[in-house]
Amino acid sequence: MSSVILDKENFFRRMKRLYAAWKDGHTESGEPFPKVDVICIAIGNDNSVLYCKSLSLQVWLFGYDINDVIMIFAENSIHFMASKKKIDFLRQVEQHKDENSVPPDGNDKENFEKLISALKNSGNGKSLGIFSKDKFPGAFIEAWNETLKGQNFENVDINNVIASLLSVKEESELSIMKRACQMTVDVYQKYLRDQIMDIIDSDKKVKHSKLADGVDIAITDKKYVGNGVDVTQLYTCYPPIIQSGGNYSLKFSAISDKNNLHFGVIICSFGARYKMYCSNIIRTLLVNPNDSVQENYNFLVDLQEYLFTVLKSGIRLCDVYNNGIKFATEKKPELVDKLTKNFGFVTGIEFRENSLSITSKTTACARKNQVYNLYVGLSGLINNAAESKECKNYSLFVGDTVIVNEDVPVTLLTNSKKRIKNVGIFLKDDSEEEEEEESEKENEPRQEQLMGRGKRSAVLESKLRTDTSSEEKRKQHQKELAVQLNEQARQRLSEQSSGKESAKIRKSNVSYKNHDQMPNESDVKELKIFVDRKYETVILPIFGLPVPFHISTIKNISQSVEGDYTYLRINFFHPGATMARGEGSQFPNPEATFAKEVTYRSINIREPGEVSAPSSNLNNAFRLIKEVQKKFKTREAEEKEKEDLVKQDTLVISSNKGNPKLKDLYMRPTIVNKRMTGSLEAHTNGFRYTSVRGDKVDILYNNIKHAFFQPCDGEMIILLHFHLKHAIMFGKKKHLDVQFYTEVGEITTDLGKHQHMHDRDDLAAEQAERELRMKLKTAFKSFCEKVEAVTKQEIEFDTPFRELGFPGAPYRSTVLLQPTSGCLVNFTEWPPFVVTLEDVELVHFERVQFSLKNFDMVFVFKDYHQKVVIINAIPMNMLDHVKEWLKFFAHVHCNIFPSQCDIRYTEGIQSLNWAKIMKTILDDPDGFFENGGWSFLDPGSDDDEENGDGDSSNEDEVYDPSDLESEEEESDEDSDYSEASEDIDSDEEAELDSDEESGKDWSDLEEEAMKDDMQRAGDFNDEYSSSKKGKSHSVGKSKNRDHDRKHSPKKNTINDLEIQIH
Repeated sequence: MSSVILDKENFFRRMKRLYAAWKDGHTESGEPFPKVDVICIAIGNDNSVLYCKSLSLQVWLFGYDINDVIMIFAENSIHFMASKKKIDFLRQVEQHKDENSVPPDGNDKENFEKLISALKNSGNGKSLGIFSKDKFPGAFIEAWNETLKGQNFENVDINNVIASLLSVKEESELSIMKRACQMTVDVYQKYLRDQIMDIIDSDKKVKHSKLADGVDIAITDKKYVGNGVDVTQLYTCYPPIIQSGGNYSLKFSAISDKNNLHFGVIICSFGARYKMYCSNIIRTLLVNPNDSVQENYNFLVDLQEYLFTVLKSGIRLCDVYNNGIKFATEKKPELVDKLTKNFGFVTGIEFRENSLSITSKTTACARKNQVYNLYVGLSGLINNAAESKECKNYSLFVGDTVIVNEDVPVTLLTNSKKRIKNVGIFLKDDSEEEEEEESEKENEPRQEQLMGRGKRSAVLESKLRTDTSSEEKRKQHQKELAVQLNEQARQRLSEQSSGKESAKIRKSNVSYKNHDQMPNESDVKELKIFVDRKYETVILPIFGLPVPFHISTIKNISQSVEGDYTYLRINFFHPGATMARGEGSQFPNPEATFAKEVTYRSINIREPGEVSAPSSNLNNAFRLIKEVQKKFKTREAEEKEKEDLVKQDTLVISSNKGNPKLKDLYMRPTIVNKRMTGSLEAHTNGFRYTSVRGDKVDILYNNIKHAFFQPCDGEMIILLHFHLKHAIMFGKKKHLDVQFYTEVGEITTDLGKHQHMHDRDDLAAEQAERELRMKLKTAFKSFCEKVEAVTKQEIEFDTPFRELGFPGAPYRSTVLLQPTSGCLVNFTEWPPFVVTLEDVELVHFERVQFSLKNFDMVFVFKDYHQKVVIINAIPMNMLDHVKEWLKFFAHVHCNIFPSQCDIRYTEGIQSLNWAKIMKTILDDPDGFFENGGWSFLDPGSDDDEENGDGDSSNEDEVYDPSDLESEEEESDEDSDYSEASEDIDSDEEAELDSDEESGKDWSDLEEEAMKDDMQRAGDFNDEYSSSKKGKSHSVGKSKNRDHDRKHSPKKNTINDLEIQIH
């Protein structure tokens, strides 16, 4: 126990609140504190006790529940009596330790006498504050109770006042309860609700108790509660309750019976208890509800939402109840008698606090930061239109966990939608579906309200996380954008041409148009291999005839020498052959006869009288074919580069000497391999860059999509960058980005150079660099302003916002990505990175998990033929920053249209194969949007996967919740869009061995380390107690603070107390 750290700051702060309430005679919320001389808490060992005030007070003070311990809170001292291991743990809060004191010798009688003396010396030594309802077995507690009986103390119950003190939660407590509530919602939405829908869809017979057992298992499964949760401190507040089939009990003491789940009214109730703090959710699922059931359910939800607005700090709980009854009387007077007798209670370390229940008799007031389990229910309802006896009697029950606020309605912690359209499951037969299709237009408003489910499927909307108010706003806004996104994308695709792009047919090159063009060389007549460089043709002897083959038909050639012979093998392109990217895979006449390969053999031995060996013809042919093939491929590559070039206008040279001009600039990409400086000058309709060698590059204004100016603040270069609409060609390559820059300092530093902080040369160099930076910044800024004036704002230079940047790896290295008014850019590293937000359809965040340090960001463009852009390795702590930028940045800084920058984003835990996704969308866009469109990326999506019924049995024994049994398999295959896969040399046929030994990743190792630490911490085991099953609690980090603060002499505080350990 000594290795476990106690949070001393929490202990002293909360103990101070306890003593302040005791001395003042009332708690912070006004609850009167009974007059007692001393508080005595004795806790035994009883594993059957889950909730009691003694354990709650311990958890509140120490973060742990400790068995077999006596705690005495006297006026000026605190005394503990426990076993040695527990005393070692409690000594962490001891302020005045007596080094000469004798440690406990195990004699309970002597220690009891010391405690009795402490009781009598506190105040008048007569009245004893206890928890009268807490009764513990065990020899240790029985011996202590016998000792107290002979002392004639007056016992005073302080249960209610301690409950009032513990009910007002601190921020740290609220944070834990929010986590517990979120995990409750996650298990309900990701497991329980899906399991019930699967049972209904498959028409299985499953017992309530078996379904409840599955919830108990799921609540400790990280698949449902997340990787950042310590599942050793997570369990249910009470056994989950699943009820259906006419047998309902709207009490938390109810149990899930062994009857099969009935497809009618299904009531689900459970709550997660995390780090000893409780939560709860109650939902009713309705299968094929008629109008009467729907009306009653809507009334119940309206009543609960009305109570949300009534429950505020300062109102009496009986008034909350009476307001609810008044609302019910006005809306549905016939249902008032069917309502539950209370509308909730305070929850926290204890699941239910009876003294703070919302009933007609509770006069206590609600206080800010109290957490309530607020629920309403209707029982004993009759469904006269029921088709079976199980549906005749039914009940309705909804409940949530909420936080009380000062002057505004409560904050909902279990935010899982519960309107009829969210919990209604509407089953339809095939005949009903046909009738519905016929009357679809007439009943459209009705169906929109019910959101009916076709083919035995349930419609349940996705969850909405509300950890923070900003996240809630973002989520709500993203849901609105999702609907707009699918509608706009469908409309855009429908307006486009329905015809698919024509497949590119391989260019058919003709060697000779007629027989007269055939060369009359001797090698041709002698049936030798002849290479015609003029017509790029190889003439091969086949069956005694010279046959011409154009060089484009040859895939590759190889030569080998075996013994006395030389072999020349020629492989041709043919249908079905594996071809490199861009080589073309279709032929004008694929039904024709094609030669796959030809092999020639010639002897290496020169006979007498021969000038050279016969094999010299093969050697010469091999060399010439290679040369012609290389020349042909180079020319083809150049033509391919030029084929989709857009013809540019001619630059109009301005003779004005006052043209804006910048000198001594480098250009990227370079015109030649060697880096050269040059000057950039603005003319009438474009820029012209002229290098010192005389090379010229023209950039026209009407071809500039974005112009950027990046100053040298925090950078070693200052630059102008142009992102073009259509590529221009120089240096035999096409380029969409052109950059002009100059260096402002030494990019590399000689570490071997002697450095001294007072070196005059270094100081002068630094001063010169600062002056150069200012001079260059002024010159570049002046150039930009002049260009904007000359072009009448046709060209506007945008500057990146460095303070809003975030790191990421769009290519191989990590760079600083900086937002501009309409783009996300990086110019410092080459190649540059520019994404135009106006062209982006949506943004998807991959690998978003608490256990990972980085996530990936994927840009999907409105042009689905365009390759998606992926930014890797963005730090996880930048996720909210990026989301806020995507939502608000454009409006705050740019004041441009929302349609340009208000971007829909989603997130998921896996890396997706975007090549296959985009191909699937392009193959069938109508089907994609009919199935929900991009909503499949939403982690909370309720889209169901239609699975065949197979040979599944209807028996209960066969029921197998596969979500719990099977482990999740994640595939991190490389995308087909990988740039590395695009550059395949057709001349080489190498096989890549990708067999890698997979080991444990960092998240698995961290999880094992966490479990090992928890085992090392151990439980509170000693001769007096055994650990309570299933209860493991964390202790906060110790914070070294001085608690010897000044205090008022008129009022005792916790700092006056002397803590003695027995």
